[in-house]
Formats: sequence, structure tokens, C-alpha cells
Amino acid sequence: MTVTDGTPSIPDALARLPRVVDLLAARAEEHDRDATFPYQGIEAVHEAGLLTLTVGRRYGGPGAGLAETVHLLAQLGRGDASVAVLAADTLLVHAEQARTGGWPAALYRRLLTESRRGPALLNTLPGEPGEHPGTLARRDGTGWRLHGREGWCAGAEALAWMAVRARTDEDQPRTGWFLVRGDSPGIELDPVWDQLGLRAAGGQEVLLDDVAVAADAVVGLTPPGRKGEPAAEADRQVTTAWRELALSAVHLGVARAAQEWLVSFLGRRTPANLTEPLATLPRYRAAVAEIEVSLIGAEELLHGLAARIDRGERSAALRTGAAQLLINRSATAVVQQAVTLTGNPGLSRRHPLERYLRDLLTGRTHLPSEDTTLDALSTALL
Repeated sequence: MTVTDGTPSIPDALARLPRVVDLLAARAEEHDRDATFPYQGIEAVHEAGLLTLTVGRRYGGPGAGLAETVHLLAQLGRGDASVAVLAADTLLVHAEQARTGGWPAALYRRLLTESRRGPALLNTLPGEPGEHPGTLARRDGTGWRLHGREGWCAGAEALAWMAVRARTDEDQPRTGWFLVRGDSPGIELDPVWDQLGLRAAGGQEVLLDDVAVAADAVVGLTPPGRKGEPAAEADRQVTTAWRELALSAVHLGVARAAQEWLVSFLGRRTPANLTEPLATLPRYRAAVAEIEVSLIGAEELLHGLAARIDRGERSAALRTGAAQLLINRSATAVVQQAVTLTGNPGLSRRHPLERYLRDLLTGRTHLPSEDTTLDALSTALL
């Protein structure tokens, strides 16, 4: 099974990143202002071979690990955080398939064929937290029919496939993942997305009204509350670790973009009461150095943990909750400090800094809240 003839190697694909990042950055302000979907940016990521970088080698893909994935997403985040989030959702699905083989073989083969023809965006709709998803799956002959409403779904208007977590209407309900074509009859999108940031991510509510799902497009049906086998639990921990570090990489990329803009601004900004740019003043030089220290620390944490997870160190996967909290605190603090240092220009929509801040604040919704992370850590310790 192959993705495409001439699939680029990981180094070749990553070598195309600078051009892709420049293209994303050139259109990011426009898409943010109008809340329009970044089709051109997604196409550029796809054409560079980056959207399928995590397709497993057994499927003919490059088989990128987490280390390469966080590098890729941090760079995409520098260009346009919305495109980076959409790419992350797709890369994470392919990466999990490479590790666990959860998708039925025939269905995944179909997905790879679609990925050869053009961008095939993917997303997972886990529903509300807890053991009882709001979406209901009813028997229909040998298959199923889905009924429900799923909350914010990035890329909803352009998804090739979505994995929907639902519960069955059986006497003893089970929960599982129902693999649904994005253009299936019965799917409607409620255009409620009007968020502070990530405005180009196209997140909408998904209404499922009698959506047909074949019997062989359902994965992992189990009774609620049943604990998985130790191996399955380890797989779940690695899946969570990939997601936490992947999205943290996007946020760190945004912070790097903010730092780059700040350095450029300070180098050319000479207030009327000065004869030299702000970059010559000790206060600003010290602040820029502090920002660099924060970013270096966050990047070392991100890339170090990613490499350890690639080596199979289970202890590393258990630390990504704390790591994502630290990384995202650092990224947010960096951008807030940049806004403080630049004053009114930093808050002007003529410049990208205020967009970077809005994207970071909105991006928090993609990861566990600080309270959730801290509660899990305290529970393990106490």
C-alpha cells in the first residue's frame, strides 16, 4: 500500500518548509480578518508532502516520528497558526494509524488514495468529556445511523473524514469511533465560529442527522467504564503525548514569529525623543534576551521529550501534560511581553503581534485546562 509515487523523504519534505511558511505568512492576515478558510495554504502544505509526513512506512509513507512532527508544526505555526492546527489534526490521525493500525485496512487504503489526489484533511470529534458521548448510534441493518451535535470542529467545511465518538442505543450501550465521510448525507454545519483567534481554522458545529456509517467503519466499540489492557493504555498515553506536544509546537512557533517581529520592530523604531532605535536601549536588549531564554527552554523541553518518546521511553509520555503547560505558559508570556514592549503598535491590526496573541489565547482550548493538568499531577503525587 503506497501513498503516492515518488513520496518525498522526510529531509526532502522538510527542506520545502521555508517556502511554505512564507506563503502561509503572506496570507495569514487576510484569512484572519475575513475568517476565510485557508485552502491555498492547505494545498501548499499538501503539495510539499508535509500533510502525509506521518503516514507509516508499512503504508508506503515517510513514517515521521514525533521529533520531526513537532519541528514541522512549530515552523507552520510561525506562518499561520490556523493552518498549523489543521495540519496537526491530520498528522496526528496518520501517526496513530502507524502505531496502532486502528482504521480498517480497506478504509485506510481509500483515505490514502484520496491523499494522493489532493489534501485529505482529518479530524477527531471526541464529544463532551466523560463515558457517555452525546452522539447516538442506532442500528440500521448491519450498519449504523448517527444522530447528534458535535461542538467546535476545526476544518469542518473541508474535512475528508471525521472520527466521531458515539454511544450505541443497545440494551447495554457501547462507545466507539465511527469513521464518517465529511460529505456524507445528513451532515450539516452550523456556522457559529466567530472566535477571538484561529479565525481561519474553520471550526464549526457539526450536526449529524441520520448519517449512515457502515459496520466496517466502526472502531473500538466497548462498554463504558471498561478499562483497557495495559498495552492499550500505553497506546492511549502515547496518543495523548503526541497531541499535547504537537499542539504545543504550534504555539511555540507562534511565539517565535512574535519574537522575530519584535526584534525587527525594535531595530527600526526610533521615537522622536531618541536618536537611535529602541534596540540600542539596555531595557529592551535585556527584555529580548529574557524572551530568548524562555523560548530556548521551551524548545529544549519540547524537542527533548519528543525524541525520548520516539525512543519508546514511557516515562517521557507521562510528562507531556506538565510539559505542555510549561511550554504554553512560556509562549503566551513571550507574546504578552512583546505587546508590552511595543505598546500601541503591538496592539494595532496593522501588525501581526496582536493576532499572535489572539491565536495563542484561543489555542488553549485545544489542550487540557491548567486546572485539569494540575489536578492529574496532584492526584498522581498524593
